[in-house]
Amino acid sequence: QAQLVESGGGLVQAGGSLRLSCAASGRTFSADAVGWFRQAPGKEREFVAAITWSAGSTDYADSVKGRFTISRDNAKNTVYLQMNSLKPEDTAVYFCALRPYYSGPRYFAGSYKYWGQGTQVTVSS
Repeated sequence: QAQLVESGGGLVQAGGSLRLSCAASGRTFSADAVGWFRQAPGKEREFVAAITWSAGSTDYADSVKGRFTISRDNAKNTVYLQMNSLKPEDTAVYFCALRPYYSGPRYFAGSYKYWGQGTQVTVSS
């Protein structure tokens, strides 16, 4: 089992920055990848970014490329999402997710087994 706890969400003005954290505990030593997803009211959950646990390879949604950066600290079992140049359309609940083994493309939510409870990000115009 793995447990994930997100933090760092909040209210920020357009153009501002936030850094989200995802602290993992439990069987993280067997993690394949950690991803960030978001869900806005009335919309489906969508992929934001992902990072492989061992090599640190990254993937980003086109909508956040150049603005968001995903990183990890293996010693702390924590994954970060640095979000810069935030836009009102980035407003959503952000979730981190972990998968213990390869189970499909990293942008595919169904490939992740463990999910955090989410953290709200609100960007005002």
